[in-house]
Amino acid sequence: MRNTFEKEMNELHEHLVYMGELCEIAICKATSILLKNSSCKAKTVYDVENEIDRIEKEIENLCLRLLLRQQPVAKDLREVSAALKIITDMERIGDQAADIAEIITNDEAYENFEVSKIESMSKQVMAMVSDCVTAYVKQDLALAGAIIKQDDIVDDLFEQVKQDLIRFINNNAQEQGELAIDLIMVAKYLERIGDHATNIAEWVEFAITGNHKNTDRF
Repeated sequence: MRNTFEKEMNELHEHLVYMGELCEIAICKATSILLKNSSCKAKTVYDVENEIDRIEKEIENLCLRLLLRQQPVAKDLREVSAALKIITDMERIGDQAADIAEIITNDEAYENFEVSKIESMSKQVMAMVSDCVTAYVKQDLALAGAIIKQDDIVDDLFEQVKQDLIRFINNNAQEQGELAIDLIMVAKYLERIGDHATNIAEWVEFAITGNHKNTDRF
């Protein structure tokens, strides 16, 4: 019985790693449209989002099988329960990457904007998502705590982007104010992705310790 449980837990870990990789790809592809470092188009982001939705259902079914057939107790139960919460945040990350792609339909329109801070936000949240999965699979409490602290970096970058673009709007309201608002929305979606990564890290802490903070931000 225990061998079967461990085999299915390994399968769960593999699926979660794959879903995390898909989330990173979705973020990268969505922001690369703006940053012009690839030939990515919005449809490719939607394709990744669809795959995220598919693997979410597979993980959900696997977790339910583990709960119903294997009847895990104590720490094992927490780990499976946390996985169900984690995939919900990952699915939302995929949705928000698709939202970014929907906004940035014409990269050439943003040529006059400085987007380096948005690029920094993108890299930061991708690293957070990757580290979240690592923390879960390795049950690394220290890494989970570090991810939670990194959310402050994303929040600070968002405030910087917002203030920069507000100043831009004040000086260019009639010309490119609407495009600046689009970029504020892109930054906001990245900030929300950081929040979801933080949620995931907190569920990792729950899986390890049994303690969880009430962080339902949405």
